Amino acid sequence: MASSFYSNSLHVDFESVLAMENPGMVSVFNALMASGLEGFLGCPAVLYEAALVDLFNNGSVRDGLVVSTVNGVPVEFMEKLLAETFELPVDGLSELSEISKDKVFDARSIVSMSGEPVSLSGKKSQMKIEYRLLCDIMAKSISVKAGSFNAITVEKFSLLSAVVCGVRMNWASVLFNILKKMVTTGSKQGKGFAVQISLLLENIQTFIWANRQSFHPPRSSQKGQFIDILS
Repeated sequence: MASSFYSNSLHVDFESVLAMENPGMVSVFNALMASGLEGFLGCPAVLYEAALVDLFNNGSVRDGLVVSTVNGVPVEFMEKLLAETFELPVDGLSELSEISKDKVFDARSIVSMSGEPVSLSGKKSQMKIEYRLLCDIMAKSISVKAGSFNAITVEKFSLLSAVVCGVRMNWASVLFNILKKMVTTGSKQGKGFAVQISLLLENIQTFIWANRQSFHPPRSSQKGQFIDILS
């Protein structure tokens, strides 16, 4: 399981990307910032692998909360904690399926390399380079689903459409629902949010005090091992 934390972990250095002399790339990342996902995708990069393995092995959903034990210590996450930690929007659509077909159709033309609407059952090679990168970010860091990253799916493109077309999303709800699926037995949802969960654990005071010596590996030794820094 631990190897999946590396493949499903992606960190965005917004400051570096926005300094690039590439108008298309800068425009895409400005849209990503405007969506309200900057705090989630660009949060401090930490990873506590053993704690993550514990959390997913022992995790479940109870009364709408994600609960688990990590190193023998009970922990729980609620949607509000996710929203406050990463400054996520809490108003707007809470389901990708609620995005209008008109918005999706508009996005199919906006991202297209040829100008013709991209096929939702095709490959991301139909898209302009900057949108292929955005598709990878949304697939790896938000939807966290197994499968080819070269293939376009309805879910991936809905996420892309939300950013490209400025759809107002309740990202706190969207992301927390994905997290709940991650700890649900039998779910096909991939395990991810490694950096974000590590940061949440680091910020839970009872957890920190109970595990002060065992929970703080040097950050610098972890960083290069698991994170793609977009800069």
